[in-house]
Amino acid sequence: MRLEVTRRSDLAVRALRALAATGGRLKGPELAEIVGATHGFLGQAMTPLVRAGWVRSDPGPTGGYSLAGPLDDLSVLAVVEAVEGPTDNGRCVLVDGPCAGHGTCALHEPWLRARTLLLAELDASPVLEPAPRTPTASPAAREKSR
Repeated sequence: MRLEVTRRSDLAVRALRALAATGGRLKGPELAEIVGATHGFLGQAMTPLVRAGWVRSDPGPTGGYSLAGPLDDLSVLAVVEAVEGPTDNGRCVLVDGPCAGHGTCALHEPWLRARTLLLAELDASPVLEPAPRTPTASPAAREKSR
């Protein structure tokens, strides 16, 4: 039941967004600078993206990273699972061991519900976010400003 997200997942999502924004090929050091990472650490986030077929890595002096295709339907959850591994590994939220299923801990059911909601939200969140919404004031805030 454990769900852990590391900085590598964040870097992977930011790298995909940066590649989509540029629309071309970026050298590793250039992409690392854009996403705020070292070139070596960025490579750890990019390897799973290349393996998943979302990014192309071309070696050589004219090489670099580029998108292998459109990312329109790619979710944040898919990237997290590509980088971190499966989110449902059958492990207990409290102990580093298998979840018993029967005779579970007191947190089993609430954690399962919360985890289900979190995964659904990550799955519904596209890597390429739509334009940010303009925040609207609540009715109370509008009333105060009068």
